[in-house]
Amino acid sequence: MHFIDPGTGGFYKGKDPNVSIEQLKEKWIDDANVIYIGRAGGTAQNGKECKSTLRIRIKQYIKFGKGKNVGHCEGRYIWQMADSKELLTAYKAIKKENPVLKERKLIKDFQEYYGLIPFANLK
Repeated sequence: MHFIDPGTGGFYKGKDPNVSIEQLKEKWIDDANVIYIGRAGGTAQNGKECKSTLRIRIKQYIKFGKGKNVGHCEGRYIWQMADSKELLTAYKAIKKENPVLKERKLIKDFQEYYGLIPFANLK
């Protein structure tokens, strides 16, 4: 994988989203097809409800990748990938589960399989 510094991501709350290429290489998992797991909606453990829709979250994500300052900086390592424009976005609509819990489970399952969380997930 070829990484760039700086990437194409915008700044979030005035902070530079870029990290060193060495940090990116340490997080990269060669044989993983999934590099970021995110979500829209759901209720956090503290009871706070996230009302953003999938459409809104994806638009924010793409705008951030184009250098705009928006309220979405999760997954920002993707924007330091030289071929980030070639990536595909996949999603799964969930009706009966809390998206917060489903996201957490998917990340946990990924970590159990690969030994690390997905490349662009930071927590």
